[in-house]
Amino acid sequence: MEIRFRELNPFNCWIWMRFGAPLGPAERSYVETLFDSWFFLGKLGGFNAENLQCHEEGVELGWMGYDLEASERALPALMHNMGVMEYRADWARCWLDLGTSDAFSLDVLINSMGQLNRDVVEIEELLIGGENDDWPVEQHPDSLFPLDDDPDGDQELEGDPEEDEDGFEDPEISDPEISDSEISDPEISDPEISSYDGRVP
Repeated sequence: MEIRFRELNPFNCWIWMRFGAPLGPAERSYVETLFDSWFFLGKLGGFNAENLQCHEEGVELGWMGYDLEASERALPALMHNMGVMEYRADWARCWLDLGTSDAFSLDVLINSMGQLNRDVVEIEELLIGGENDDWPVEQHPDSLFPLDDDPDGDQELEGDPEEDEDGFEDPEISDPEISDSEISDPEISDPEISSYDGRVP
C-alpha cells in the first residue's frame, strides 16, 4: 500500500483510496466500518496529543498514577464532520473536517488501513488530501469553510460609497458651491428660532 500526502486542509480534507479491484458490498462494509469507528473516536476527542499519559509512561503501566487534572487541562481535540464514502470504479473517497484533532489521528488511520490491506482487501494507494483530476471535488454541504468562489481575485471590491469607480467624489455630495450654511434641517428651520440673536430679553 503506497501512502502519499498532498495539499492538506484539515477543515476540508478528502481521503482517497485506490483498490486492486472494484469493491463488493462486503468489502465496502469493512472500509466504511473502519472510517465510522475512526471518526467516532475523533468526534469524542480521542485523538488528543496533550493527554497521552499511558503512552508517555512507557512499558511498565502497573500502578501508574493517572493525573485527572492534567487530563482536564488539555484543550479539546475534536473532529467535526465526515461525509459518506463515495465510490467510482476501483477508487473510493471520503470527505472529512478533521477539526482540532491532532495529527496522530492520521497515524491511527494509516495503521488501520495497513492492517485492512493485509487481511481483507487490497489497497494500492492511500492519498491524504488533494484531489484527482478525473474526479473533481465540489463544495461539500457540511463544510464550515466554503471554497473560494473567486480564486483569481478578479471580483471587484466595493469602494467608498461617496466615490465613483474612477476614485472621484460624488459631485452631488461634495459640490463646492453648496455651503454648510445653505443646507438646513427642516426640523429646525423655524424662522423664530433662526432669527434669535443670542441676547437675553
